[in-house]
Amino acid sequence: MTTNNTPYFHIGGEPAVRLLVNQFYFYMDTLVEAQGIREIHQPDLFSANSKLFKFLSGWLGGPNLFIEEFGHPMLRARHFPFIIGESESEQWMFCMNKALEEIPMNPIVLANIKNALQDLAKHMINTNN
Repeated sequence: MTTNNTPYFHIGGEPAVRLLVNQFYFYMDTLVEAQGIREIHQPDLFSANSKLFKFLSGWLGGPNLFIEEFGHPMLRARHFPFIIGESESEQWMFCMNKALEEIPMNPIVLANIKNALQDLAKHMINTNN
């Protein structure tokens, strides 16, 4: 159950998380700066979009949709089959930062979310290339 003191609540709940994820994948799919990270994904982004929405819902303090459906995220293990270097991590954050800027929220909440996601993106790096 969510409370009113979570990032999920502060950014606007389900509609805001859906918008965030939709914009994130829009940027990934259309910006040349994200070409490397886009190439890692399937041509159809529907499944990735759905999974990221479910993950972020719980990660931000809302319903634990991802865990309910797939179990513990184990993000690094789930992403290990893909070559993720510093460039891919930065491209992922580039798209996420652009999407986050479109969600109206308190600047402190925004900074906290960006910092936490930056740490997460760096944690996904699994190669020096």
